[in-house]
Amino acid sequence: MPEGPSLYIFKEEAASFKGKKIAMAEGNTKTVDLDSLAGQRVTALHTWGKHFLIELNKTVLKVHFLLFGSYRINERKETPPRLSLQFTDGSELNIYASSIKELDREAFAAYDFTADVMSPTWDPALARKKLRARPDMLACDALLDQSIFSGVGNIIKNEVLFRIRLHPLSTMGALPAAKLRQLVEQARVYSFDFLEWKKQFVLKKHWLAHAKRTCPRCDIPYTKAHLGKSNRRSFFCEKCQKRYT
Repeated sequence: MPEGPSLYIFKEEAASFKGKKIAMAEGNTKTVDLDSLAGQRVTALHTWGKHFLIELNKTVLKVHFLLFGSYRINERKETPPRLSLQFTDGSELNIYASSIKELDREAFAAYDFTADVMSPTWDPALARKKLRARPDMLACDALLDQSIFSGVGNIIKNEVLFRIRLHPLSTMGALPAAKLRQLVEQARVYSFDFLEWKKQFVLKKHWLAHAKRTCPRCDIPYTKAHLGKSNRRSFFCEKCQKRYT
């Protein structure tokens, strides 16, 4: 499943479609009235966490790439697309193995972009307030909560916790104010680091914890476990990542 920074790259690559008129839409999606898309224009493109939102003049298309989704711009894969948008100038956007849904304006308006770590309207103070309101929440669950850190996925979770020396089983209510502030701050900072490394095709070279076996600080084996309500894989050092409870 792509994390927020990966969709941010997609948004940049698809920016040329803004303002273009759809000549024809096709694909094997069963959740969108494809005929109704013809003649509509792309008015804006948005990312919210792991959702890619194509805003048209009459509706909004929500794309979720699930585990194996992908896209092609001005080219096609051999497999049938879930959604293919073909524009009047001959360009096309093809999306594969994804969930496509049509949103009305009310549903689109409900998106809280202040919770998106990649958004210019990201609100760290609001994130801290949400965390303080849930004192029993574990750090490993907090970072994956899309209502607080929209766009953060498991890679970012593991790397942020290692970077700030925080044990994934720490509870939010037990964190000192400085550590809580650091958690919120680094969720955004690391997301933009992720973005730059992804663009340079060197992301995995910068992983210090995720999918690793040994702590580079302590030179001891990482603990690997499925933790929290999210039950996602965690890689952490029992020595240098402090547990606050």
